[in-house]
Amino acid sequence: MEQHFSKITEFRAELAAWFQDHGRLLPWRATRDPYRILVSELMLQQTQVATVIPYYHRWLKRFPTIHDLAKADESEVLHAWQGLGYYNRARNLHQCAKIIVSERNEKFPSRAEELLTLPGIGRYTAGAIASFAFDQPAPIVDANIERALSRILNLQEPVDQASGGRVLWDFAAGYVQSTHPRLLNSALMELGATICLPGKPLCLICPVRSFCATKDPESLPKRRERQPVEKKVENHYLALKEGRILLEQSRGRRWRGLWTLPVLAQNSESGARMEVNLPLLSLSFPITRYVVRLNIFFEEPPATLGCGQVWHGLELLDTVPMPSPHRRAVRRAMERIGSSAANG
Repeated sequence: MEQHFSKITEFRAELAAWFQDHGRLLPWRATRDPYRILVSELMLQQTQVATVIPYYHRWLKRFPTIHDLAKADESEVLHAWQGLGYYNRARNLHQCAKIIVSERNEKFPSRAEELLTLPGIGRYTAGAIASFAFDQPAPIVDANIERALSRILNLQEPVDQASGGRVLWDFAAGYVQSTHPRLLNSALMELGATICLPGKPLCLICPVRSFCATKDPESLPKRRERQPVEKKVENHYLALKEGRILLEQSRGRRWRGLWTLPVLAQNSESGARMEVNLPLLSLSFPITRYVVRLNIFFEEPPATLGCGQVWHGLELLDTVPMPSPHRRAVRRAMERIGSSAANG
């Protein structure tokens, strides 16, 4: 599809008209508040809409304004985010709030170039906030738009290489240079989310099928060969004492600031026994390009606590920010060992 002005004009008009009649009524589409749009955009990274909606409502009930978020402590923020994963998104959101409140007197930047200076804000998120909150003609290319445009343009270059990505961003930039950029970007995103689907696109009801150049939509977008999924094993232990559970605060990049079951060190006496003992339970979870097998061993309370370790009351565990795999492991472990061991 060549980017002639007349063709782009027709494409915009057809897509916008379809969206106004068929676009989903999502909560963040009913607001121009840049804080609420920032929250939704960071939550929607790596997470499906249906999952995000209840989290979005709970978050805004807990932190209704950017000022409320800025004055919260990190533990409270991480607790509100738990279950969504990729916790750096929550930390970045918290830092954005602090910067906007303390350095900008709660005035949200409106241009994509300014938004890019905030922590965790990349090209897409900056464009989304500028477009959806301020109706600026800023291009956006998320996974849905990437898929739809690669098919419309019959793009044969991998979209995760610089040249292929440049084609998509250039087209998106030209497309949005018109009136009502908020509407136009919403329509293009909705096309990819509801019609131009990953598996079997709904080409027969596509509002812009006459503009589509590909004859084999399911083969697009093209990507570079993916790295194989790697397997990892992580060993932790469960220690209980007088109705309390031992947790340690993670200092690693993945779950920094969250509370996990303590790591079972290989060079400890417990680590040596681990080689012959079966774990109390095991569960697996995916994270980025890994599948992690989490083994939990039942151990006696240690004589001395390690760095970052604290006893937490079991009755207050729901208030402690924990990554979902460890919370799930604790719940299953407690079901197995029963209340007598917990209170011993």
